[in-house]
Formats: sequence, C-alpha cells, structure tokens
Amino acid sequence: MPEIGPFAPVRRGVGRTSLAALAVVAALVLTLTGCGTQTVSPASVRGDSGGNGKGRYGSVDCAEAKCVALTFDAGPGEDTPHLLDILKKEKVPATFFLLGKNHVLAHPDTVRRIAAEGHEVANHTWSHRVLTDLDRAAIRAELGRTQDAIEKITGHRPTLMRPPQGRTNGDVTDVSRELGLSQVLWSATAKDYSTTDSALIERRIVDDASADGIILLHDIYDGTVPAVPGIIKRLKKRGFTFVTVPQLFAPAVPKPGEVYRP
Repeated sequence: MPEIGPFAPVRRGVGRTSLAALAVVAALVLTLTGCGTQTVSPASVRGDSGGNGKGRYGSVDCAEAKCVALTFDAGPGEDTPHLLDILKKEKVPATFFLLGKNHVLAHPDTVRRIAAEGHEVANHTWSHRVLTDLDRAAIRAELGRTQDAIEKITGHRPTLMRPPQGRTNGDVTDVSRELGLSQVLWSATAKDYSTTDSALIERRIVDDASADGIILLHDIYDGTVPAVPGIIKRLKKRGFTFVTVPQLFAPAVPKPGEVYRP
C-alpha cells in the first residue's frame, strides 16, 4: 500500500495527480512543525565546544563563512547516483535523510557511496509514518530499524534524524534522545513533491536561501536533481558555502533529542 503525505516517496509516473491535493496539506507543514516543541537554531549553539565540523570537504568556520546546508529527504532513489556525481563535481557536501524500507534496503551501494564520499547519512524513519500519530514503541521501531539498516551498510549509526512532515512532540523527542538522534528541520523548501518544473524548484530555493539555513529537497522526484546544478551555481555566486548539517553547528555538536531549526 503506498505511503501518504506530502513528502512520501512517489515512483516515476505514479501518483502525480494526487500531488496537487497533497500540496495543500503540505502548505501547513511549516506552521505545524514542532507541534509546540521548542526549537533551537544551529547558529545559537555554535559557540559551544565539542566538535570540529571536519569532513572530506574540509572544515568550515560558519561563524565567518556564509554557510548553507543542502539536505535531501526520502531517498535514496534511482536518481541519487546522478546527484552524487553532481555534488562530487562541484565539491559540495550534503546531508541525506534516508528512508529504510524500499530505499536503504533497495540501494545499499548508493548508501555506501553517500557515506564514502563524505556526505552525512541521517535517518528519515523506516516507512515515512508521521511519528506524532504513533506510540513510543512504534516511534522506536520506525527510527531504530533504519538506524540498524544504515549501520549494517556503512558501519556507522546516524546521529541526525528528520521527522516526516517535520512533525514532532515529546514522545518523538524522548525516543530520539534514547537513540542518540538530534532532530533537524529546515528553513527553505521548494515543495518539489508538487512540481516537476526544475526551473521553479531552483528559483524557490535560491529565493529562500539564507545564511545558516537548511535547504530541504527530495532526490526521489523527477524535477529535483536536474535543478541542483543551477541551485549550486547561483548560491555560490551569492557567496554561500555549502556544508553538512554537522558542519553548520561546528565546533558544537547537535544534542540528541533537541529539535533544530534555523
């Protein structure tokens, strides 16, 4: 049975007519994000000690640089290897919030490549169920199964998660803390689940990008990956430096259970 929700994975050519209706629901997401839980901005904790933000693409001081984090949800998918080619060519690190069922399990080589090329591998649950609709045991299963699957492939357990639709509450926070996961939301989205127009996706992101921002895209939709080269080119021209989410915090380290939103 297909998943429902504005950020649910959609196979090519399937379910496109339903996306317009989902866009109406998705418009409420940023308003509802957090469900009353307190959020913290990465920049506000950057002065804390405990990390170095280093990675394959080097360390970046986001207190000085105009940093932005490019993130991709709900993959990997068949377009992800091409996306990785683009990121490698442009020397741009990204953060991938991966789905376990039908994604991590279906594309282990891609997951391995994401990690090997210096990108941050993060958790987007097992089957994209809205966590605030679940009890603690089910929340733990959604996150824990994906933790286990990613660790089996990469040898490392993620330290970041993104709740589907950005919805979180006290139970989600407590389980995330138990599993060593920080919750990462976003500041800019192209709503790429509702359009295949790559030029529109590019324009929405470029218009909404901001220093210390976190960009949300999905590498499973037809229009998204073709928009990435233009996004990178235009944001670099505006002086942005691309970093992973952990680099955005450096030298601080995101705390498990905390909800972070620029």
